[in-house]
Amino acid sequence: MIVVNPELTIPIDELLFTASRSGGPGGQNVNKVSTKITLSFDVVHSPSLSAEQRARIMAKLATRINKDGVLRINAQATRSQELNRADAIARFAELLRQALVVQKARKKTRVTRAAKERRLDDKKKRTGIKQGRGSKAWD
Repeated sequence: MIVVNPELTIPIDELLFTASRSGGPGGQNVNKVSTKITLSFDVVHSPSLSAEQRARIMAKLATRINKDGVLRINAQATRSQELNRADAIARFAELLRQALVVQKARKKTRVTRAAKERRLDDKKKRTGIKQGRGSKAWD
C-alpha cells in the first residue's frame, strides 16, 4: 500500500511497472540491462479514488496525464532497477499529495482610506520635487 495522505492509500496492484533500457552514460550496463522504470497509474478507472479526488488530480496534473487518463512517471536516475522503482513510487506519491492539497479561497480586501491618502500625499511630494527641478534660472 502506498500512503499518499491520511485520506488516500493506493494498493500497489493498481500500479503497472514496465522496465526498459535506460539512456545516457553507463557503458555495457546501459546496453544490456533494463533499469529504466515506467510507472503507470490509471486515474480514470482507479477504485481507490473518490470522484472529488479524481477530478482534482485530473485538473492539477492535466499535463502529465494522457488522453486515456493514465499518469506515467519515468525513473532512470540510478543503475539499479529496484532503486528506480522506489524512486518512481516516491515521486508518484509526492505528485498525488501535492495535487490533492486544497488551497484556501482568497478573501477580498479593500485599501484603507489612510493608505489611499498616504499614497496621494507621497505623489504630491514627488510632484513638487520634480517641478522644483525645472524652474531654476541659470544666469
